[in-house]
Amino acid sequence: MSRLDIAGDARRTIEVIKSGGIAIVPNDTGYACCGTSMDPLQKIYDTKRRGGHKRNAMAADLQTQRDLHTLSPSAQEMVDALVLDHDLPIGVVGSFRADHPLMRKLDADALKASTAVGTIATLVNAGAFHAELCRLSREEVVPLFGSSANLTGTGTRFSVEDIPDELKQIADITIDYGLRRYHIYRRAGTLINFNTMEVIRIGACYELISGVLKRWFGVELPADPGVDSLPSGHLNEFALKNVQ
Repeated sequence: MSRLDIAGDARRTIEVIKSGGIAIVPNDTGYACCGTSMDPLQKIYDTKRRGGHKRNAMAADLQTQRDLHTLSPSAQEMVDALVLDHDLPIGVVGSFRADHPLMRKLDADALKASTAVGTIATLVNAGAFHAELCRLSREEVVPLFGSSANLTGTGTRFSVEDIPDELKQIADITIDYGLRRYHIYRRAGTLINFNTMEVIRIGACYELISGVLKRWFGVELPADPGVDSLPSGHLNEFALKNVQ
């Protein structure tokens, strides 16, 4: 019998990413491919056959999200409640500080690939490994960007065995923590623009997130049509197709 070496695995992962490598990492909402600069991100993008309407997301803990995003106090309170009071994973989209230390690490191409119309997406509170890796990212100023470890349009992967071989072959390190917690949703994490309260993607824990926002903040999100009707969860997947 053995336990996970979360601290050691996160340290090994951040060192690979610092050196320009690609990591496959476990989040509670599925496995992701990530890197820190345009070269690895472009390699991930090309291997996934990712469309121009897609953007990279940033892995962040709550401290980074608070420092990075410029949300209204009421919107930030919603994020804090979801994470701290209800322990839910959430993809937070919002306006951001261009002068944040992590953002200053990005070149123009990486910035363009990871932001849209003045906003950036961060995945927050996605498990113990995610928390430790994000702590290292924040403390050592190593931006973590990426996307699901899948081929575009084929659905989130919740176990390493299900990740396409093409992606495993480009990864310099793979952290295999088995089946991920929210596999029952068959979608990636829920993604909300907290500037506008627009749901970008219906995903993991959506009914719980919706319940929190309605009961404690009076915000009513759209109904989920169901994973069979909307497998990707995206309510307007091609909204950014023509955004430069």
